[in-house]
Amino acid sequence: MCLFVLSAEAHICHDTYMRYDGLVSCEEIMLPLEVPRSTQKFTLYRYNISVLTERAFSANGTDMDLRALSLQDNNIQVIESCAFCGLPRLVSLDLSHNRLRVVYPGAFYGLERLCHLNLSNNLMTSGAGQLPDALSTDSLCNLQRLDLSGNCLKVIPLSGFGNLNLTTLILTNNSIMTLDKHNLTKLNEFEEIHIYLSQNPFDCKCDKVKEFYDWLKNSSQCADVTSLKCAQPEKKKNTLVKDLEKRDMECQNLDARSYVLLGIVLALIGVVFLMVLYLNRKGIKRWLNNIREACRDQMEVYHYRYEQDSDPRLANVAV
Repeated sequence: MCLFVLSAEAHICHDTYMRYDGLVSCEEIMLPLEVPRSTQKFTLYRYNISVLTERAFSANGTDMDLRALSLQDNNIQVIESCAFCGLPRLVSLDLSHNRLRVVYPGAFYGLERLCHLNLSNNLMTSGAGQLPDALSTDSLCNLQRLDLSGNCLKVIPLSGFGNLNLTTLILTNNSIMTLDKHNLTKLNEFEEIHIYLSQNPFDCKCDKVKEFYDWLKNSSQCADVTSLKCAQPEKKKNTLVKDLEKRDMECQNLDARSYVLLGIVLALIGVVFLMVLYLNRKGIKRWLNNIREACRDQMEVYHYRYEQDSDPRLANVAV
Protein backbone atom coordinates (compact mmCIF):
# COMPACT_ATOMS: atom_id res chain seq x y z
CA MET A 1 0.00 0.00 0.00
CA CYS A 2 1.24 3.51 -0.89
CA LEU A 3 -0.16 6.70 0.54
CA PHE A 4 -0.14 9.67 -1.89
CA VAL A 5 -0.31 13.28 -0.72
CA LEU A 6 -1.57 15.70 -3.41
CA SER A 7 -0.43 19.28 -3.06
CA ALA A 8 -2.24 22.17 -4.69
CA GLU A 9 0.51 22.69 -7.30
CA ALA A 10 1.70 19.14 -7.81
CA HIS A 11 0.61 16.53 -10.33
CA ILE A 12 0.56 12.91 -9.18
CA CYS A 13 1.98 10.21 -11.44
CA HIS A 14 -0.50 7.46 -10.45
CA ASP A 15 0.84 3.98 -9.89
CA THR A 16 -2.11 2.59 -11.87
CA TYR A 17 -0.61 3.90 -15.14
CA MET A 18 2.16 1.30 -15.29
CA ARG A 19 4.24 0.25 -12.36
CA TYR A 20 6.37 -2.82 -11.93
CA ASP A 21 9.60 -3.53 -10.09
CA GLY A 22 9.82 0.07 -9.00
CA LEU A 23 9.53 1.38 -12.60
CA VAL A 24 6.92 4.08 -13.23
CA SER A 25 5.77 5.43 -16.58
CA CYS A 26 3.34 8.35 -16.78
CA GLU A 27 0.78 8.93 -19.52
CA GLU A 28 0.49 12.65 -18.78
CA ILE A 29 2.45 14.95 -16.51
CA MET A 30 2.64 18.51 -15.25
CA LEU A 31 5.54 19.83 -13.22
CA PRO A 32 6.27 19.85 -10.35
CA LEU A 33 5.60 16.13 -10.31
CA GLU A 34 4.90 13.98 -7.27
CA VAL A 35 6.45 10.58 -7.92
CA PRO A 36 5.83 7.65 -5.55
CA ARG A 37 8.65 7.81 -3.04
CA SER A 38 9.71 4.17 -3.45
CA THR A 39 10.19 4.54 -7.23
CA GLN A 40 13.76 3.78 -8.30
CA LYS A 41 13.53 4.15 -12.09
CA PHE A 42 11.48 6.86 -13.75
CA THR A 43 11.15 7.66 -17.46
CA LEU A 44 9.49 10.54 -19.29
CA TYR A 45 9.74 10.29 -23.07
CA ARG A 46 8.56 12.77 -25.71
CA TYR A 47 6.64 15.15 -23.51
CA ASN A 48 6.69 18.89 -24.15
CA ILE A 49 8.43 19.95 -20.93
CA SER A 50 10.04 23.26 -21.76
CA VAL A 51 11.19 24.14 -18.21
CA LEU A 52 12.42 21.96 -15.36
CA THR A 53 11.37 23.97 -12.35
CA GLU A 54 12.74 23.83 -8.81
CA ARG A 55 12.17 20.43 -7.16
CA ALA A 56 10.52 19.23 -10.36
CA PHE A 57 10.32 15.61 -9.13
CA SER A 58 9.87 16.13 -5.41
CA ALA A 59 6.86 18.41 -5.10
CA ASN A 60 6.11 17.61 -1.46
CA GLY A 61 9.65 18.44 -0.30
CA THR A 62 10.62 14.90 0.76
CA ASP A 63 13.70 13.05 -0.46
CA MET A 64 12.98 10.34 -3.05
CA ASP A 65 14.60 6.91 -3.53
CA LEU A 66 14.94 7.52 -7.27
CA ARG A 67 18.15 6.00 -8.70
CA ALA A 68 17.67 6.44 -12.47
CA LEU A 69 15.86 9.31 -14.21
CA SER A 70 15.43 9.44 -18.00
CA LEU A 71 14.11 12.66 -19.56
CA GLN A 72 15.07 11.91 -23.14
CA ASP A 73 13.47 13.89 -25.99
CA ASN A 74 11.12 16.09 -23.97
CA ASN A 75 11.92 19.48 -25.58
CA ILE A 76 13.50 20.69 -22.33
CA GLN A 77 14.94 24.16 -22.88
CA VAL A 78 15.54 25.50 -19.38
CA ILE A 79 16.85 23.82 -16.21
CA GLU A 80 16.33 26.03 -13.21
CA SER A 81 18.41 25.97 -10.05
CA CYS A 82 17.68 23.05 -7.73
CA ALA A 83 15.57 21.32 -10.40
CA PHE A 84 16.70 17.92 -9.09
CA CYS A 85 16.63 18.73 -5.40
CA GLY A 86 15.02 15.93 -3.44
CA LEU A 87 16.82 13.24 -5.44
CA PRO A 88 19.92 12.66 -3.29
CA ARG A 89 20.21 8.99 -4.31
CA LEU A 90 20.05 9.58 -8.06
CA VAL A 91 22.87 7.72 -9.83
CA SER A 92 21.96 8.10 -13.51
CA LEU A 93 20.43 11.12 -15.29
CA ASP A 94 19.60 11.10 -19.01
CA LEU A 95 18.83 14.50 -20.55
CA SER A 96 19.70 13.59 -24.14
CA HIS A 97 17.89 14.84 -27.26
CA ASN A 98 16.49 18.02 -25.74
CA ARG A 99 17.13 21.68 -26.65
CA LEU A 100 18.84 23.25 -23.66
CA ARG A 101 19.17 27.02 -24.05
CA VAL A 102 19.45 28.01 -20.39
CA VAL A 103 21.25 26.00 -17.70
CA TYR A 104 21.30 27.73 -14.34
CA PRO A 105 24.52 27.49 -12.25
CA GLY A 106 22.67 25.46 -9.61
CA ALA A 107 20.90 23.21 -12.10
CA PHE A 108 22.54 20.03 -10.76
CA TYR A 109 22.57 21.00 -7.12
CA GLY A 110 21.79 18.16 -4.71
CA LEU A 111 23.02 15.30 -6.90
CA GLU A 112 25.90 14.16 -4.67
CA ARG A 113 25.62 10.52 -5.77
CA LEU A 114 25.20 11.11 -9.50
CA CYS A 115 27.67 8.99 -11.49
CA HIS A 116 26.31 9.12 -15.04
CA LEU A 117 25.11 12.27 -16.83
CA ASN A 118 23.98 12.12 -20.46
CA LEU A 119 23.75 15.48 -22.25
CA SER A 120 24.17 14.19 -25.80
CA ASN A 121 22.41 15.87 -28.75
CA ASN A 122 21.16 18.47 -26.36
CA LEU A 123 22.97 21.78 -26.04
CA MET A 124 22.12 24.91 -27.99
CA THR A 125 24.88 27.52 -28.35
CA SER A 126 23.83 29.49 -25.27
CA GLY A 127 23.39 26.33 -23.22
CA ALA A 128 26.87 25.14 -24.11
CA GLY A 129 28.31 28.43 -22.86
CA GLN A 130 26.51 28.09 -19.51
CA LEU A 131 27.37 24.43 -18.97
CA PRO A 132 30.79 24.92 -17.28
CA ASP A 133 29.24 26.95 -14.46
CA ALA A 134 26.52 24.32 -13.99
CA LEU A 135 29.08 21.50 -13.85
CA SER A 136 31.36 23.29 -11.42
CA THR A 137 29.04 22.65 -8.48
CA ASP A 138 30.45 20.53 -5.65
CA SER A 139 27.32 18.39 -5.84
CA LEU A 140 28.78 16.53 -8.84
CA CYS A 141 31.91 15.41 -7.00
CA ASN A 142 31.09 11.74 -7.77
CA LEU A 143 30.31 12.18 -11.45
CA GLN A 144 32.28 9.59 -13.41
CA ARG A 145 30.70 9.45 -16.89
CA LEU A 146 29.75 12.53 -18.90
CA ASP A 147 28.30 12.25 -22.41
CA LEU A 148 28.51 15.46 -24.48
CA SER A 149 28.35 13.87 -27.92
CA GLY A 150 26.46 15.44 -30.81
CA ASN A 151 26.45 19.01 -29.46
CA CYS A 152 28.47 20.84 -32.15
CA LEU A 153 31.05 21.78 -29.50
CA LYS A 154 34.15 23.48 -30.88
CA VAL A 155 35.99 23.47 -27.55
CA ILE A 156 35.81 21.24 -24.50
CA PRO A 157 34.19 23.02 -21.51
CA LEU A 158 37.05 21.98 -19.25
CA SER A 159 36.77 25.02 -17.01
CA GLY A 160 33.93 23.32 -15.15
CA PHE A 161 35.61 19.92 -14.76
CA GLY A 162 37.98 20.75 -11.93
CA ASN A 163 35.80 19.28 -9.17
CA LEU A 164 34.70 16.19 -11.11
CA ASN A 165 36.14 12.68 -10.80
CA LEU A 166 35.56 11.80 -14.41
CA THR A 167 36.65 8.43 -15.74
CA THR A 168 34.74 8.65 -19.06
CA LEU A 169 34.21 11.74 -21.23
CA ILE A 170 32.36 11.27 -24.52
CA LEU A 171 32.86 14.05 -27.08
CA THR A 172 32.11 12.18 -30.31
CA ASN A 173 30.29 13.81 -33.24
CA ASN A 174 31.08 17.42 -32.31
CA SER A 175 32.93 20.20 -34.17
CA ILE A 176 36.27 19.90 -32.35
CA MET A 177 39.15 20.56 -34.76
CA THR A 178 42.05 20.09 -32.36
CA LEU A 179 43.02 20.06 -28.70
CA ASP A 180 45.41 22.84 -27.80
CA LYS A 181 48.02 22.85 -25.06
CA HIS A 182 45.58 24.25 -22.48
CA ASN A 183 43.02 21.49 -23.08
CA LEU A 184 45.64 18.76 -23.01
CA THR A 185 47.07 20.07 -19.75
CA LYS A 186 43.62 20.01 -18.15
CA LEU A 187 42.94 16.48 -19.41
CA ASN A 188 46.22 15.26 -17.97
CA GLU A 189 44.90 16.22 -14.54
CA PHE A 190 42.45 13.32 -14.82
CA GLU A 191 44.79 10.37 -14.55
CA GLU A 192 42.15 7.66 -15.06
CA ILE A 193 39.99 9.39 -17.67
CA HIS A 194 39.08 7.79 -20.99
CA ILE A 195 38.03 10.30 -23.63
CA TYR A 196 36.19 9.52 -26.88
CA LEU A 197 36.79 11.92 -29.80
CA SER A 198 35.78 10.12 -33.00
CA GLN A 199 33.61 11.78 -35.68
CA ASN A 200 35.15 15.21 -35.13
CA PRO A 201 36.56 17.25 -38.08
CA PHE A 202 40.21 17.37 -37.02
CA ASP A 203 42.45 19.95 -38.64
CA CYS A 204 45.71 18.22 -39.54
CA LYS A 205 47.63 21.25 -40.72
CA CYS A 206 51.14 21.11 -39.29
CA ASP A 207 50.66 24.18 -37.10
CA LYS A 208 47.40 22.81 -35.64
CA VAL A 209 47.97 19.13 -35.00
CA LYS A 210 51.49 18.75 -33.56
CA GLU A 211 50.66 18.96 -29.83
CA PHE A 212 47.50 16.92 -30.31
CA TYR A 213 49.45 14.28 -32.26
CA ASP A 214 52.14 14.06 -29.56
CA TRP A 215 49.44 13.65 -26.91
CA LEU A 216 47.82 10.79 -28.84
CA LYS A 217 51.19 9.08 -29.21
CA ASN A 218 52.29 9.46 -25.60
CA SER A 219 49.02 9.16 -23.70
CA SER A 220 46.52 6.33 -23.28
CA GLN A 221 43.63 8.63 -22.38
CA CYS A 222 42.02 8.63 -25.83
CA ALA A 223 40.04 5.39 -26.03
CA ASP A 224 39.16 5.63 -29.73
CA VAL A 225 42.47 6.87 -31.09
CA THR A 226 42.22 4.41 -34.01
CA SER A 227 39.07 6.18 -35.23
CA LEU A 228 40.27 9.79 -35.32
CA LYS A 229 40.48 11.08 -38.91
CA CYS A 230 41.67 14.28 -40.52
CA ALA A 231 39.08 16.50 -42.19
CA GLN A 232 41.55 19.01 -43.61
CA PRO A 233 43.69 19.83 -45.47
CA GLU A 234 42.17 18.10 -48.47
CA LYS A 235 45.25 16.00 -49.25
CA LYS A 236 45.10 14.45 -45.76
CA LYS A 237 41.33 13.99 -45.60
CA ASN A 238 40.27 10.68 -43.97
CA THR A 239 43.86 9.97 -42.93
CA LEU A 240 44.09 8.64 -39.39
CA VAL A 241 45.63 11.24 -37.10
CA LYS A 242 47.84 8.62 -35.49
CA ASP A 243 49.22 7.65 -38.93
CA LEU A 244 50.53 11.11 -39.75
CA GLU A 245 54.25 11.14 -40.45
CA LYS A 246 56.85 13.16 -38.63
CA ARG A 247 57.43 15.44 -41.59
CA ASP A 248 53.77 16.46 -41.40
CA MET A 249 54.58 18.12 -38.07
CA GLU A 250 57.50 20.19 -39.40
CA CYS A 251 55.79 22.89 -41.40
CA GLN A 252 57.79 25.70 -39.81
CA ASN A 253 61.10 23.99 -40.68
CA LEU A 254 59.84 23.35 -44.19
CA ASP A 255 58.97 27.02 -44.61
CA ALA A 256 62.45 28.03 -43.43
CA ARG A 257 64.02 25.63 -45.91
CA SER A 258 61.88 27.08 -48.69
CA TYR A 259 63.03 30.60 -47.92
CA VAL A 260 66.66 29.50 -47.78
CA LEU A 261 66.33 27.68 -51.11
CA LEU A 262 64.68 30.71 -52.69
CA GLY A 263 67.52 32.92 -51.45
CA ILE A 264 70.13 30.57 -52.92
CA VAL A 265 68.38 30.49 -56.30
CA LEU A 266 68.11 34.28 -56.43
CA ALA A 267 71.80 34.60 -55.47
CA LEU A 268 72.80 32.22 -58.29
CA ILE A 269 70.72 34.20 -60.76
CA GLY A 270 72.43 37.39 -59.59
CA VAL A 271 75.88 35.86 -59.95
CA VAL A 272 75.11 34.62 -63.46
CA PHE A 273 73.79 38.06 -64.43
CA LEU A 274 76.94 39.76 -63.14
CA MET A 275 79.15 37.26 -64.98
CA VAL A 276 77.31 37.95 -68.25
CA LEU A 277 77.80 41.67 -67.73
CA TYR A 278 81.50 41.20 -67.00
CA LEU A 279 82.16 38.96 -69.99
CA ASN A 280 80.39 41.35 -72.34
CA ARG A 281 81.71 44.56 -70.83
CA LYS A 282 83.45 45.71 -74.03
CA GLY A 283 80.45 45.10 -76.20
CA ILE A 284 78.20 46.79 -73.68
CA LYS A 285 80.56 49.78 -73.49
CA ARG A 286 80.60 50.05 -77.32
CA TRP A 287 76.82 49.80 -77.40
CA LEU A 288 76.48 52.55 -74.80
CA ASN A 289 78.91 54.79 -76.74
CA ASN A 290 76.93 54.29 -79.95
CA ILE A 291 73.74 55.21 -78.17
CA ARG A 292 75.39 58.29 -76.71
CA GLU A 293 76.72 59.42 -80.13
CA ALA A 294 73.34 58.85 -81.73
CA CYS A 295 71.66 60.86 -79.00
CA ARG A 296 74.25 63.66 -79.43
CA ASP A 297 73.72 63.82 -83.21
CA GLN A 298 69.99 63.97 -82.76
CA MET A 299 70.26 66.71 -80.16
CA GLU A 300 72.52 68.78 -82.50
CA VAL A 301 69.91 68.52 -85.24
CA TYR A 302 67.21 69.73 -82.83
CA HIS A 303 69.49 72.52 -81.64
CA TYR A 304 70.21 73.70 -85.21
CA ARG A 305 66.54 73.77 -86.10
CA TYR A 306 65.76 75.70 -82.95
CA GLU A 307 68.38 78.36 -83.72
CA GLN A 308 67.13 78.67 -87.29
CA ASP A 309 63.53 79.15 -86.20
CA SER A 310 64.42 81.66 -83.51
CA ASP A 311 66.74 83.99 -85.62
CA PRO A 312 64.61 86.36 -87.85
CA ARG A 313 67.54 87.15 -90.12
CA LEU A 314 67.94 83.54 -91.00
CA ALA A 315 64.24 83.41 -91.66
CA ASN A 316 64.48 86.37 -94.15
CA VAL A 317 67.42 84.74 -95.93
CA ALA A 318 65.39 81.60 -96.25
CA VAL A 319 62.54 83.57 -97.82
